[in-house]
Amino acid sequence: MRAGRVAVGASVGVAVALPFLLGAAAGAPDPAGTPVLRFGDPDIVESSGLAFTATARGGLVHTVNDSGDSGRVFTVDTATGSTVGVTSWDADPLDVEALAPAGRGHVWVADIGDNRRVRDSVAVLRVPVGPGERTVTPEAYELVYPDGPRDAEALLADPLTGRLHVVTKGVFAGTVYAAPTRLRADRPHRLVEVAEAPGIVTDATFLPGGGGVVMRTYSTAHLTAYPSWQPVASWELPPQDQGEGVAYAAGQVLVSTEGARSEVLAVDLPPQAGPTDLAGPAWTALRWLAVARGVPL
Repeated sequence: MRAGRVAVGASVGVAVALPFLLGAAAGAPDPAGTPVLRFGDPDIVESSGLAFTATARGGLVHTVNDSGDSGRVFTVDTATGSTVGVTSWDADPLDVEALAPAGRGHVWVADIGDNRRVRDSVAVLRVPVGPGERTVTPEAYELVYPDGPRDAEALLADPLTGRLHVVTKGVFAGTVYAAPTRLRADRPHRLVEVAEAPGIVTDATFLPGGGGVVMRTYSTAHLTAYPSWQPVASWELPPQDQGEGVAYAAGQVLVSTEGARSEVLAVDLPPQAGPTDLAGPAWTALRWLAVARGVPL
């Protein structure tokens, strides 16, 4: 645990795995990225998970440190890189690895890391975030894999239904598991395998209309249709020391990395991201395919 106070200022199968390995698609975005901010807080040293909130003045970025930190979420002003809010709770997590939007003024905190694959269950917490310091007692929801412990670093929240998905961090391929649509704090919830994912996924985010998901590795981003989980495009990300964060923000994705005073970069989406409205023509056929195959929405 780090000391110190923060200064406030469905299985898709082998046929689907191949496109994940083909590399960047034609017309991929410029891999250089655009600097958005540099974390100025000395306590943000292992940023591992990212969420974005739009504001009238630009936006706020929320992040957490990797394993070993106490229970806390930092809120950072994108205009200055300064920490303007910290939400803390007493119960120390085991290995927080990701954040996902959880409704107005809240994020899901994913205590899902398990490098040694020994945890009987993992947990997600719904935590309020924003400017100012606060101490809260968030409810924790217990999740259990159907096939034994897994290491994971990515959490997704469907922007339309709120349903959570965990993406495991396999070396050659990962797995997407869906949580029940309604969670209760008084009992564990069994996850359901729904799709295959690329290998070494370190974070993921939904696009706003809910028709697409971006999963990132240390070096590559993968655009996947939802809920069919069919691969759409892959492209190279800017070089980062240990890239472990991605969040959607205003038509782009933000990517972050571990390390003291690390930068958050904005990266363009590929043309295939196009319309993310569920009624949009780009996703209609894929959604009907998902329904026909019985993929849970």
